[in-house]
Amino acid sequence: KLGMHREITRRDFVHDVSLAGLGLSLPFGVTASGAATGSAGVPGSQAYYPPTRTGLRGSHPGSFEAAHALAQAGQQWLTASPTGEAFDLVVVGGGISGLASAFYYRQLHGPDARILIIENHDDFGGHAKRNEFHQGGRMRLSWGGVFNMEYPMFSDTARQFLTDLGVDIQQLLANNDFHYGYEGKNGPAIFFDKETFGRNVLATGCGLRGSDLQGLADHADEFPLSEESRQSLKQFALAQRDITAGMSAKEIHALMHKISYMDFLVRYGGLTTEAAELFRKTTDGYWGVGADGLSVAECINAGLPINHLLGGQHEAGSLDSVPDSAMFPDGNASIARLLVRRLIPAVAPGNSMHDIVSARFDYACLDMADSPTRIRLNSTAVNVINNDDQGTVEVTYVRDGEAFKVSAKHCILACNHSMIPYLCAQLPEEQKEAQRYQVKRPLVLTNVLLRSSEAFDKLGITGAYCPGRLHGATWLVKGIHAADYRHEWDDDGSVAMMFWGMPAPSRHGMDIKATHRDARARLLSMKFEDFEREVRTVLDGMAGPAGFDVQKDILAITVNRWPHGYAYDYLDLWDPEWPEGQAPHEIARKPFGNIAIANADAGADAYTHIAIDQAWRAVNDLKV
Repeated sequence: KLGMHREITRRDFVHDVSLAGLGLSLPFGVTASGAATGSAGVPGSQAYYPPTRTGLRGSHPGSFEAAHALAQAGQQWLTASPTGEAFDLVVVGGGISGLASAFYYRQLHGPDARILIIENHDDFGGHAKRNEFHQGGRMRLSWGGVFNMEYPMFSDTARQFLTDLGVDIQQLLANNDFHYGYEGKNGPAIFFDKETFGRNVLATGCGLRGSDLQGLADHADEFPLSEESRQSLKQFALAQRDITAGMSAKEIHALMHKISYMDFLVRYGGLTTEAAELFRKTTDGYWGVGADGLSVAECINAGLPINHLLGGQHEAGSLDSVPDSAMFPDGNASIARLLVRRLIPAVAPGNSMHDIVSARFDYACLDMADSPTRIRLNSTAVNVINNDDQGTVEVTYVRDGEAFKVSAKHCILACNHSMIPYLCAQLPEEQKEAQRYQVKRPLVLTNVLLRSSEAFDKLGITGAYCPGRLHGATWLVKGIHAADYRHEWDDDGSVAMMFWGMPAPSRHGMDIKATHRDARARLLSMKFEDFEREVRTVLDGMAGPAGFDVQKDILAITVNRWPHGYAYDYLDLWDPEWPEGQAPHEIARKPFGNIAIANADAGADAYTHIAIDQAWRAVNDLKV
């Protein structure tokens, strides 16, 4: 019924298959010795184009096995082969922070500085992942990871960085008519699925985020819940009172910062436990933490309704308080692509943000011997040694089961903090312990290319909140334009539909780090077919009544799984307040000899501008 037997674009790509068996163990232009060849005569270079790959992406098979062997099994690579290469800087990690580090290093040390970026995935950009589809008509773009630029929050450093890259925020805003589907261009919607709620119900014109509580009250009777729960939702939505009246400032602070949002809904909002449960996944994709793990204040700032119970005067108010953002059609992948083209001009034509979206990158140019900056994909760093007496750093990396070694004057670790203690055993124990403190939050973004948006147009929705499913939210990706890329809302042709969320842990009530680890294990255990069945089930239940044929109307599926997703930020319910300079991320990012550290973890926040700021700091931390 769900069409699991139907052919879709490369549905089994790299599922339980070695990279070597697929001929993807080396970037084009790189030999098995680890050194680059010349560009002439590289076979099949145009075939190597990761943005178009479907199946299991994000942390794809082949990208994490060496790191797991190092961190979990203690494997060592003691016979690494020297490549004979020497660089001014080696960057471990080709995400935005790593690429920005190379960019800033060149600014400080000149365009001829020799830089090698080592990246364990088969593409650059880290979580700024481009998903590019060419089935069913014109090219369709979506994102597989970070996609917003919350520009009002940018530091002067990040603003100048975008200016240097030629990014015009106002132009991006003018080209943006995108609306998150569950907040809605055509209004919000909630999809209650049969497996969780007993029957499929699509409630349109209402949502669980934002300030439109009247819609929630008007539609609560449609929800497949008990009568008591429906009534509690209506009463909650229509209530207008200040429960903090008569409380002291200390009591109000405790109420806002020491009680979880879901507990508040039951204790002060009058919701039944069943009704409050609907809100659990509202913050999944947005924060990587369920609403049961966030305080009242944090959920207000995430746009969840509760301010109407606080007299509208405590903390920052509603969805309107969420920072504005700008975006490219492929999310912040265009920022990564702008960086790579600036670092290695031969990789793609063009010279502005207006042509970056449709530019075809030649991956054969990424790791060429005559280029001052090189990006070496499919390569996992496993050992970093600081040689203070020699003023150098040795970096060992593994590719296709073989270990290679390069040297450099400087090294920037732009990888997860949790891996650094295993990479660099020389670090002080206090620093390694601080790095272990930050446990990244798992996340999954699944893009499904649909033959048409016709069924959703009939339903009058562009997406929905899905409180009972793996992905807590889904929406059509339209209305984000560039100079030579447009996808209008009235185009009912092929369209990418984003499914966004995180796996639930095996049980609720664990501390936040145990929750992240448990959810991560579940995410890594899932096969591509598990994700496929999930999205087919949701699409069949939600859009099947409007004519969507789940067997025929799905053209491709790309699963971007990020077991180590959002950077760990500090939460009201789980983390203490540290004296200035003593927070784990501040201790974790300290430079060590010729090694500096740059990533979003180093800023303890999962934003692109944080990654940029930390790259600038790291480059300036290096010994000259």
